[in-house]
Amino acid sequence: MRRLISDGAVRADRYTLVREARSLADLPEAAPVIVPLALWLAARAALDARGDAGVWLAPADDPAALAPDVRRVPVIAVEFPAFTDGRGYSTARLLRERYGYAGELRAFGDVGRDQLYLLRQAGFDAFAFDAGRDADAALAGLGDFSDGYQATALRTPWFRRRADAARADAQ
Repeated sequence: MRRLISDGAVRADRYTLVREARSLADLPEAAPVIVPLALWLAARAALDARGDAGVWLAPADDPAALAPDVRRVPVIAVEFPAFTDGRGYSTARLLRERYGYAGELRAFGDVGRDQLYLLRQAGFDAFAFDAGRDADAALAGLGDFSDGYQATALRTPWFRRRADAARADAQ
């Protein structure tokens, strides 16, 4: 079974990513699945009734298509086909900040330790690795930095916190 980083620990991945699914007949019945966005849109009622179906967003997929369903999808997996393809960062921010997605947001594909901290700041909370990458060794990447100056999906930047504290002290 594939392993991933989720909730700050290495765990077994209980979901099966079904890349080639074109219909419900292509899905295993007894296992939680992550299906392509096109299949979710075509069969959302049946997949929603399963209760264990997640959605896979390819880099070119528009997260707005999933916006009406974000409250019902337990996991959204965003693909990073290459280290240099950063579209998934924008997808994560949109899902978290614009569409209010609160479930598991998983980065998968060409994801490495040196990206984990920034992926987490964009809103990802789970990370699945290609074969040959060690999830245990990558786990330490989440703690590479203690804080940052930029606003992220997770935090208010230092300069805003400082300004807010100064205003509170002045009152």
